[in-house]
Amino acid sequence: MEFRPCIDIHNGKVKQIVGGSLNDQDSYARENFVSKQDAAYFAEFYKKDGLGGGHVIMLNPPGSPWYEATKEQALLALKSYPGGLQAGGGITPENAGQFLDAGASHVIVTSYVFKDGRIHYDRLRGLSGVTGKKRLVLDISCRKKNEQYYIVTDRWQKFTKETISYGLLDELSVYADELLIHAADVEGKAAGIDAELVKLLGGWGKLPVTYAGGVSCFEDLKKIKTYGRDRLHVTIGSALDLFGGRMDYRRVLKYCAQDVSG
Repeated sequence: MEFRPCIDIHNGKVKQIVGGSLNDQDSYARENFVSKQDAAYFAEFYKKDGLGGGHVIMLNPPGSPWYEATKEQALLALKSYPGGLQAGGGITPENAGQFLDAGASHVIVTSYVFKDGRIHYDRLRGLSGVTGKKRLVLDISCRKKNEQYYIVTDRWQKFTKETISYGLLDELSVYADELLIHAADVEGKAAGIDAELVKLLGGWGKLPVTYAGGVSCFEDLKKIKTYGRDRLHVTIGSALDLFGGRMDYRRVLKYCAQDVSG
């Protein structure tokens, strides 16, 4: 299991937020942490530790009055750690190349493909054709309803008809190099993982999958290792001491790298 670091940027600052609180209309989000350091600081920090596959996420959409400030921070991070970070947030075929040229190893697509309560396969095929499969990550958010996990869109408010199944993951894997999967019901709360979702994802194993959502302690990491069959990678936000949380960053790196029985 690899630890995948994150740099979330909102209104031009590195933050940790409660994901479900994000409101594009007035650029509001309920904040867990706001850093005094810029995005380049965190990129350099991860670079020194040789961590790959980190996520730089722009939380302001294009058209927001804060988008350019947020984008500037993202580009600073990519410049500071070329090839070591993935860039996401408002990615389209028109701008994907800019972030790849700026140093992103991959671009992460969310709303361009998962929008208005459906998966836009025509857009997915088009974007994958621009970036190539090897430089595209699909960011899939899901919530539980009627004992099944459904892909959700539009800031996690709209349920699609698509359930997380091995057949669906197989279908999506044709277009992408990795999957980033958010457990939307627990995201940003640092109150425990969605163990059932972890078990489901751990049974697939055909692409690298990073689990995001709810990690609050080392017992949660143990569950991800065990239930995920040591196939899943993990990202930690609000619970990490780098972002004001209680989990020691160095200990997290050591734990993720060791055997599940260690």
